Amino acid sequence: MEKATDSWLLKCFLILVISIFITGINENLVMGQQKKISVSGRKLLMNGKSYQVRSGEIDFQRIPKAYWKRRLEMAKAMGLNTVATYVFWNDLERKKGNWNFKGINNLRKFVKDAGEVGLNVIMRPGPYVCGERDFGGLPPWLLHDPELKVRCMNPYYIQNVKEYVKRIAAQVRDLQNTNGGPIILWQIENEYGSYGNDRQYLETLVKLWHQNGINVPFFTADGAGKQNIEAGNLPGLMIGLDPGVNARQFERVRKWRPNVPIFCSEFYPGWLTHWREHWAKVGTKGVVKQINWFMTHHKSFNLYMFNGGTNFGFTTGANYGNKFEPDVTSYDYDAPLNEMGHPTPKYYAIRKAIQQRLPSGVSLPKVPGIPATIAIPPIHFNKSVSVLNALPASINIAQPRPMEELGEDDGYILYQTKLRGATHGLLKVLNIHDYATVFLDGKFIGTLDRSERRDTLSIPSTKDPHPTLDILVEAMGHINFGDHIIDRKGITKRVLLNHMVLMNWKAYKLPMSNSYLENLKFKNSSRGQHQGTFFKTSFHLNKTGDVYFDMSQWKKGFVWINGHNLGRYWNVGPQQRLFCPAPWLKKGENTIIVFDMLKKNPASITGKTSLE
Repeated sequence: MEKATDSWLLKCFLILVISIFITGINENLVMGQQKKISVSGRKLLMNGKSYQVRSGEIDFQRIPKAYWKRRLEMAKAMGLNTVATYVFWNDLERKKGNWNFKGINNLRKFVKDAGEVGLNVIMRPGPYVCGERDFGGLPPWLLHDPELKVRCMNPYYIQNVKEYVKRIAAQVRDLQNTNGGPIILWQIENEYGSYGNDRQYLETLVKLWHQNGINVPFFTADGAGKQNIEAGNLPGLMIGLDPGVNARQFERVRKWRPNVPIFCSEFYPGWLTHWREHWAKVGTKGVVKQINWFMTHHKSFNLYMFNGGTNFGFTTGANYGNKFEPDVTSYDYDAPLNEMGHPTPKYYAIRKAIQQRLPSGVSLPKVPGIPATIAIPPIHFNKSVSVLNALPASINIAQPRPMEELGEDDGYILYQTKLRGATHGLLKVLNIHDYATVFLDGKFIGTLDRSERRDTLSIPSTKDPHPTLDILVEAMGHINFGDHIIDRKGITKRVLLNHMVLMNWKAYKLPMSNSYLENLKFKNSSRGQHQGTFFKTSFHLNKTGDVYFDMSQWKKGFVWINGHNLGRYWNVGPQQRLFCPAPWLKKGENTIIVFDMLKKNPASITGKTSLE
């Protein structure tokens, strides 16, 4: 009996070992172990044969985790074989030293999901990425250092970059193609040739990634001009062109870098939108024509974006051309897959173009179904509290200082002082970053707006010999591109009243975090005491689904659903609706909070099924 038991245990052990071995083989096959990427001179090879990358950008941190798999399947069904993704450092390390790779930040799961769908992955980890993201993906706490320089060999910056590289590599090192995983290419920095010329910095990044076990082919991504390539590329690295859309561009770059693969790392089937603009649109006919050119000439490409998603919370960035240009919350981007993840006519046109140029007998997967949407009848508010009645502890400062120097990285900050000497006249706020409402003894006086270069306001006289001046400042996204990216928020210089420098201030940090919101003491009245009020209520749902909350009757602020910050709305347009994914809603009672900078009385909110 004892021998029989031993024999039975041995058989069970062998079966278990064989099962684990087979499972491992199957997983490796799924993750692409049998497909080896390599570079040979000008060619990118897969298993020794010339390979065309057909990629689309899906930045995982703009899309709820529950939707990753379906949207990756949509990419596969459109004819793509690869997905590219930025990595936003500032979301992974919101506070210095506090790393979060969970939920929407779960980089490892996104890469594994892509592999399971049968897609390769192009990693674009920066550390700077641009992407219309706050500070170009860099963490704003870097700005706490008044001497900060970024994207160069500044010691403080490089010290933090080293830790970032270490953390990212640890998440996905084993998911590289060289280890049987889906990651085939790795980008160094992003469009560096449009910013700086520190070759040692780029070489340091390559060295750091190598030291941390990253060994798939590296590439840089830049415009097709000679200056961009010379400053942004390192000899021996693949070249991505942002964009590369015709033979002339490829041939020109080939003269400067004759022996490396060149591909289009960003082709734009859509475009970004700022506040006060019309929605950016890119015609489908021209997009299909470009796809046909890529396919006919066997050029690798990446669609930026395939699916844009949403810049939830305070994550939107801003550009600076002739003036400050903050981005809208939606990153729909007029992409083939819209913000909700639904295929557009552009999606089907691209799918058809790719299908027609695939080898005979190769068919694309069926297009997956789309998540359910819901409409919501009008929601009315019954609780409120004004921000001037909900201030935290103050910080005493001689003159206003940027919010980052006070330990705050985004959201709002309030500056308060008593007027002495000059008590009325012309108020001038030097370098207001970015939008402010001004109060005198609690009475709303007006607004200041960096994007309109409006930094002066007339302060009326009052009976109070020493009235209280409050300036509530909203940070509308750190600049994400160009030479203005060192962009601290709040009041960054001085405040003058009739040319007198105003002194002796109190600063109140208003991060609008969940913990801050939970401590608000709402009163049972829908009417606020001042412009700049929080409104709260609950609403009931019998079923959940994706929805857009229509804010067209409101003015300027943010919306939270069950603790999730949907992002900014603003009645200057074009965006009037905020996307809320179904996983953030609940059957039964749901809580909604709105903070509006310009309203004392709430409007109603309805739920719609589309962005427009």
